[in-house]
Amino acid sequence: MTRTKKTGVMTRGGRVAVIGALGLASVTLAAGPAFAKSNVDITAPRTAQVGKTITVKAQGGDDSAGWLHQLCLEEKGFGQGWHQENCSSAVEGDAQVTAHGTSARRGDLQFRAVLYGLTSAHDQHPVRLNASDVVTVHVR
Repeated sequence: MTRTKKTGVMTRGGRVAVIGALGLASVTLAAGPAFAKSNVDITAPRTAQVGKTITVKAQGGDDSAGWLHQLCLEEKGFGQGWHQENCSSAVEGDAQVTAHGTSARRGDLQFRAVLYGLTSAHDQHPVRLNASDVVTVHVR
């Protein structure tokens, strides 16, 4: 019987230690620094026909202080690297951009949106803040 009591006490002590450690960890995580929220969303059709208009739209923003935002749509396809298709003007809040284009041949086109931070409307050295996921358009 003595053995059972010692094991029971040790088990309860272990539980208390685990619960205390979890409580301390949750308080520590809650007291951590806050980070700026950034989001970039892009929409494009999944498929398109050769010669028909493809419309790609993106919007995004970042709530870090001191930046103007510019959103650019980039395209990659047919053996070419990423290149800019269209960019929005520099704005204080969320930026939006739309690109219209056609494909003259079949294949896959990839698009992404990239959000840049600028210190002024004519900033020559923008800072890349965030990028969207890549979306693929299958041209048939």
